[in-house]
Amino acid sequence: MKLSIWDMDKTLTRKASWLPWLLHFARTEAPTRLLLLPLTLLPLLAYAVRMLDRAGLKQATQRIMMGRAVPASSVHRSAQAFAARFGAANELPGALSRLAADRAEGFLPVLATASPRFYVEALAERWGIRDVIATENRHDGYALTPQIEGENCYGLAKFEAVEAWLAARGLRREDCEIRFASDHVSDLPLLLWADAPLAANPSLALRREAHARGWPVVDWA
Repeated sequence: MKLSIWDMDKTLTRKASWLPWLLHFARTEAPTRLLLLPLTLLPLLAYAVRMLDRAGLKQATQRIMMGRAVPASSVHRSAQAFAARFGAANELPGALSRLAADRAEGFLPVLATASPRFYVEALAERWGIRDVIATENRHDGYALTPQIEGENCYGLAKFEAVEAWLAARGLRREDCEIRFASDHVSDLPLLLWADAPLAANPSLALRREAHARGWPVVDWA
């Protein structure tokens, strides 16, 4: 099995997607929640002083800007519109060209991201990617909640999620040829694990790591 695994934010896109998503959802589905935007500074401050981790920050900001329980139908509708708008404005042609080249070589594209599945799948569909590994949210019946199900798919947790994805499909690591692209040093476990790591639009820390290890570096952004 040949796999081309991609991080999303700042790897396939010019910028991170979380805040644009929250603003898009509030604007299109719950405009009065835009009045609550200043309240997001509180969890941001808590994160800055390490009172909240990344998962806690994500849950808190989602609760403020989307609410405690949102009909899945409205989330899906908003996600489709977001994928069209955010994707068109921020997807990186160079990254999509490389993705297409990998597909032409017989590699199965997989998206592995810390962003939530509830809007990532719409972006993945835009890019022709069927397989998505992402942060999962708990549902209460037909309503989406801010509660993260399991781990925030970031860093080591993303690596473990990719391993679990392989195992669930009966794939053994030794039987796979794996390419992995990311912009951030938090993905070092996956970059070290891949047969062909790629530092794409890398942060300074990842650029240094890539140069030290002789990994290829591309700057599509």
